[in-house]
Amino acid sequence: MNKFMRMIVFFDLPVKTKTQRRVATQFRNFLTKDGYFMVQYSVYCRICNGYDDVEKHKIRIRNSKPDNGSVRLLVITEKQYEKMELIIGNLVTEEEHAVFEQLSIF
Repeated sequence: MNKFMRMIVFFDLPVKTKTQRRVATQFRNFLTKDGYFMVQYSVYCRICNGYDDVEKHKIRIRNSKPDNGSVRLLVITEKQYEKMELIIGNLVTEEEHAVFEQLSIF
């Protein structure tokens, strides 16, 4: 049985020059096209179905990473993700949708 996992990508990319801004935008666009949604500025998340799916997406991130800056990846279980507390603000639409989709699978 596969366990649902969350991949959270944190990044801090340089954006001082036009080229740096283009590279940062390309990385954000890659994340969005690969099924990630923005949780906060420079924090993106996606649901994976088991460790094989996580490994596949780790490789994709490594292949698409920019040459400069900082990109971090955290993999946690869906249960751990659900325990995250929102101190101020609201859930983004994609988060509400992802939770609903997952419930409808069962």
